[in-house]
Amino acid sequence: MNVKNIGGQAVIEGVMMKGPGSWTVAVRDQAGRIHLKKERLDPTAAFLKKPVIRGVVALFQALSIGIKAIEFSAGKAYEEEEQESLSKMSLMLTIAASILLSIGLFILLPLYATKLLGLLYHGVVKNSLFFNLTDGLIRVLIFIIYVVAIGFWKEMARIFMYHGAEHKVIHAYEEGRELSVAGVREFSTRHPRCGTSFLMIVMVISILVFSFIPQQWPFLFKFLSRIVLIPLIAGSSFEFLKLSAKWQHNALMHAMIVPGLLLQRLTTREPDDAQIEVALAALTEVLKLEEEHA
Repeated sequence: MNVKNIGGQAVIEGVMMKGPGSWTVAVRDQAGRIHLKKERLDPTAAFLKKPVIRGVVALFQALSIGIKAIEFSAGKAYEEEEQESLSKMSLMLTIAASILLSIGLFILLPLYATKLLGLLYHGVVKNSLFFNLTDGLIRVLIFIIYVVAIGFWKEMARIFMYHGAEHKVIHAYEEGRELSVAGVREFSTRHPRCGTSFLMIVMVISILVFSFIPQQWPFLFKFLSRIVLIPLIAGSSFEFLKLSAKWQHNALMHAMIVPGLLLQRLTTREPDDAQIEVALAALTEVLKLEEEHA
């Protein structure tokens, strides 16, 4: 059975793999054992599968699954250490703090920095497109600095390695190659449907969408309107991501996805064999689930 659109996510000492109707996360504990968690997904209503809308649904679904996967991975990866695993409350607080930090870093800070830059160079604030282009470039710069900085954190560096393992395994599956450590080792750690590429697309599309916000609006209105427009931007970015993956061998489309692939050099690293084995376990299990419920 060939399941289309297998996606994934790196978690703490593990990998989550998601198919159209189910998802599985595989995590290696301190003793070297691999633990699995698997769930079926509830069917999605037909109207929620419409273009753009399905992207918003996919974003919230990914957030929900991601929370469950991280909760499971934290519990299994650290269960033999003295520290206690994250409680649901502490995990939710961490997620909430992360969302607020993301809004502050990638929406509020670039907008405010652009406003300050406009005080020095009046041309920045005279044209809406130029204002939002400046805002977007600052956002990209902040994102790159953020990714580089967290890459120095040992635990995050290992997550980046699992991220690379996830991509290698999905590449091998899509190419119909042998699903073994040796069979996937040769593949790239970068993939056109990666969440990192999605974020790059979001940052580009946001420049275009935010350009329609009236330049004369007060700072607060500009900030709030950016938050309100997130679903539209996410949904549109999702559609472009699917299109770019489908037409990735087209010269023009390939040129458009290159920035996202280059950015993945920061968010993926070469995994070791044990990490590839974990990613393979997650993929194998989700394929079983999809076949059982086909």
